[in-house]
Amino acid sequence: MRRFRAPLAALLLLPLLAACGETSVPQGSPAKGGSLVFGVNTEPLNLDPHASPQDVTGLFTRPVLDSLVALDDKGDIHPWLASSWEISDDGRTYTFKLRTGVTFSDGTPFDAAAVKTNLDHIVDPATKSQLAAAAFGPYEKSTVVDPQTVEVAFKEPYSPFLAALATAYFGIQSPKQLALGPEALAKKVVGTGPFVIDAFTPHQGITYHRNPDYDWAPPIARHTGPAYLERLEFKVIVEDAVRLGALTSGQIDAIASVPPVNVTQVEANPKLTIIRKQAPGGNYNYYPNNEKGVFADQRVRQAFRDGIDFATVVEKLYFGTFDPAFSAISPETAGYDKATETQWRYDPEGAARLLDEAGWSARDAEGYRTKDGRRLTVKWPFLKALAREQRGTLAEQVQAEAKKAGFDVRFVDVTPADFTPKALAGDYDLIDFSWQRADGDALRNLFAISNIPRPDFFGQNLARWNDAEVDGWLTDALRTTDPAERAALYAKVQQKANAEASIIPVYVFTYLLGASKNVQDITFEPQAFPVFYDAWVSQA
Repeated sequence: MRRFRAPLAALLLLPLLAACGETSVPQGSPAKGGSLVFGVNTEPLNLDPHASPQDVTGLFTRPVLDSLVALDDKGDIHPWLASSWEISDDGRTYTFKLRTGVTFSDGTPFDAAAVKTNLDHIVDPATKSQLAAAAFGPYEKSTVVDPQTVEVAFKEPYSPFLAALATAYFGIQSPKQLALGPEALAKKVVGTGPFVIDAFTPHQGITYHRNPDYDWAPPIARHTGPAYLERLEFKVIVEDAVRLGALTSGQIDAIASVPPVNVTQVEANPKLTIIRKQAPGGNYNYYPNNEKGVFADQRVRQAFRDGIDFATVVEKLYFGTFDPAFSAISPETAGYDKATETQWRYDPEGAARLLDEAGWSARDAEGYRTKDGRRLTVKWPFLKALAREQRGTLAEQVQAEAKKAGFDVRFVDVTPADFTPKALAGDYDLIDFSWQRADGDALRNLFAISNIPRPDFFGQNLARWNDAEVDGWLTDALRTTDPAERAALYAKVQQKANAEASIIPVYVFTYLLGASKNVQDITFEPQAFPVFYDAWVSQA
């Protein structure tokens, strides 16, 4: 039995990952009180992180939801709502001792029964989890040992569990609120966190007030006790120019996703600063349907990837603020294989040869490749309503470059409501998304056979890549806690994904947060979500 308790050093107030900006910190203690308004460029369709896979759901719920454990930027696990834990020698059972004196903001006590209710809610088919359930791996059951002890059992060893448990998607919610069902949870979550939701208004934003009783921050936070801010607001401002204008005019205090074209302008403003954080987990990738359609042929997938100069398109559109991607996961992810950066390249001549070999050798009057009288058409359900970071513009530029290579890329306009049925049925040739997770096990979410979407399960393997060898490597990685062994296995997965063009890496998302210099100590948790518990606003 391996035991993990809070070391003496962990009881000190270690700083959460410091933001990589040039913010000047005024002398003196942090100011208590006041409010902070944060402009965001997208909104959650569902506030329940147990159900929703959206990055923005994690952002909106982290002020409210604590986790059992905390993850620092080095990948080390620290206590939070759990004061200690033990892992069985076979790696299948995790036993958590819980903190005492913790309550949910609705007055419900936090205890082992609450933890069990949360974990069971994640895997309940009625939750329709699109991320957390897949990140839960071979979960078997949770058992209440006593009011402050809960045992979590897996069917087989599952080494990424603690890192997954630290995410907002495993945030602990009040059992009382969970009992209200999916419709209520989509609009409000209740946790033990430093803030409490006042109101969530779709298309407008969300407001929070400080939880005055909060006194159980993780040891990697910068302070203890209640949050400094009395009030926090996230305001949805989709238009880049409007969001930036609200920041530069002083109407709001900080914004997400500073447009890359405006980064230099913001940095030149003496009242503003840029805080950067490169995200771990899945890059913004294109996922070709490996199972059926034109991309079932590896040669066609590779021709699409190699026939488009993605690096140049990304560089020009984003003014160098986002790095081009070469692997399914970002360099900030544990297990990233740097060798992928030289594994493939822009090669239009080679792409043309591959299409010839695949039988797409003729061209029609419009210049598109054809085979047996059929045009080389790529159907791409594109969610314009949720497209951020100029992804719509990027897609149009990729469409134009693809035409030169002979591909007819056709966007299928979809709403969030009809996107899901298409994804579950595999009714697409290409699909796109990104999401953050600070562990190499993100590759299992993306590529495990068990994560291929099906009518009753929304898995992240939207490439629909069915490879038994890859599955074996991912399973082996679950069974070892040795970082070097896991990294070697994850390197094999990344290399094979590139070799078979099972995925098309596009860019590495970097959070570009613009803020007034009066705003201090906005930090990031390793998944690249801004954290506001330590934040405060100077009155200077």
